This record gives sequence, structure tokens and C-alpha cells, in this order.
Amino acid sequence: MSFDYKKEYKSFYMPPVRPVIVQVPKMNFIAIRGKGNPNDEEGEYKTAVGLLYAASYTLKMSYKGEHQIKGYFEYVVPPLEGFWWQDGIAGVDYSNKDTFNWISVIRVPDFIAETDFQWAVEEATRKKKLDFSNMEFWSHEEGLCVQCMHIGSFDNEPETVRAMEEFASLKGYVIDLSDTRLHHEIYLSDPRKVDVSKLKTVIRHPIKEA
Repeated sequence: MSFDYKKEYKSFYMPPVRPVIVQVPKMNFIAIRGKGNPNDEEGEYKTAVGLLYAASYTLKMSYKGEHQIKGYFEYVVPPLEGFWWQDGIAGVDYSNKDTFNWISVIRVPDFIAETDFQWAVEEATRKKKLDFSNMEFWSHEEGLCVQCMHIGSFDNEPETVRAMEEFASLKGYVIDLSDTRLHHEIYLSDPRKVDVSKLKTVIRHPIKEA
């Protein structure tokens, strides 16, 4: 049976619908940085998501080809994630999506080395005839965070974020968003297949002691 990060690390991918505190360790991702409204059908974000999945599945299926990755085991490609911010704004202004900066990512197993990532980019470029030059191998450690499962439309996230902020305050923490500690979302549902009222999104914010 393939290793499934969502099932094996439920504390990171399947939190309850009430806020909880979590310590998030260093993880490795393939990532693309960009700007603009994620809902723009012709925008950078939609293109980035397609490229991330193409490279992720190239790595996942590598065992069937000549490139053998040391320590490889079969796994389920982890969910799409996004780190979001806007210049000059503390938090997120959901009413002005055109000003978003983002890092769109998909986690890779620890046995994936940067040389394996580089191979996957070259292989995907050759097969897909697409430009992967803006993709990077990115390591990130979030540290102490508050998180919650948000159910429903992305536009209703502010209510969940407020609950997270209130919970953090009760526990003696404050939200610690900065240039390096960002609003983080993990997408557990496919908006093309799931009704908007049932979308599941993990929302995670960094915190520090008050």
C-alpha cells in the first residue's frame, strides 16, 4: 500500500474544525512563486498548479524508469498547498485577490534529493514540452502554529481565521505573520469536483508567545 502523508500525519493534514496548536517541522517541497488572482483562468497561478502536479507525478513514477531514487518507496502525492501574502498588509485581504503574492507548493518525501528534483524538471520538460524553469526545490520550517480545518468557500475564511486568533490569544500566543512566516493553506478538496460548501482547507498561521 502506498504511503499517504494525509493519513500518516493527520496532525498536519487533518486537523479538527476547531483551532489547535501544532509544531510543524522542516519539510521539503517543489515550489513556484508568483503573483495575482488565483481565480484568473489565464493567470500565473493556474499554470503553476499544472506544472507542480506534472513534476510531482514524474517523481512519483520514477521507479518505473531508469532514474532510481535512493530510499524510494511508493507514496501518494501530497495535497497542493499555498503560502499567501500581500505587500503592506498584515494578514490577508480577501476582497483584493489581484494583489496576492504566493508560493504554490507540493510536498515531496524526504528521500527526494535536489538532484532528483533537477532530474524530474528535465524529464517533465522533455515529455510535457512546457517551461519548468521557475520551479524550485524549497525547504521550509514553519515552527509553532495555530491551525484549523475550514469547511466551505475560500471567501468565508476570515471567520475561521478570527477563531484561530481568539484561540491563540486564550493560549497565550499572538499571530506572528511576517516576510518569512506566512498565511498557509492546504487544499484537501478539488474545487472542480466538490460543492463549494463542502470544500476542506487547512488554514495555518504562525504564532509566538504574547
